[in-house]
Amino acid sequence: MKLGETKLVQKTKKSYRVARPKQTGFSSPATHYTEPRIDLNDVLINNPSATFYVRVIDNSFAEFDILEKDVLIIDKSLSPKNNQLAVIAKEGAFQIIRIDTNAKEEIQLWGVITYIIKSTL
Repeated sequence: MKLGETKLVQKTKKSYRVARPKQTGFSSPATHYTEPRIDLNDVLINNPSATFYVRVIDNSFAEFDILEKDVLIIDKSLSPKNNQLAVIAKEGAFQIIRIDTNAKEEIQLWGVITYIIKSTL
């Protein structure tokens, strides 16, 4: 994603709820398949209009345990707190830093990392 490029995250309008059958006798061994699906947009995102997904393309952020193919969920509406990870714009590129409230350096905050979804492949 290039600096200045924006894409909005929208919560799904699909309903994954499954109607539970009304049955008598023993239940089917497959009844656990009728549980509703988890929508990560509903669970992990508080402010959809200010939240972005970013896929990491290399291992340059390994010091933060952020590796290639991980997905970052970034909320631009949050104010960072001490020791949180944040994405900043520096020298025309995005970088990840750990917020230090005692630092004197001025930064251009792009957003606060709220979740890191790890790739296992």
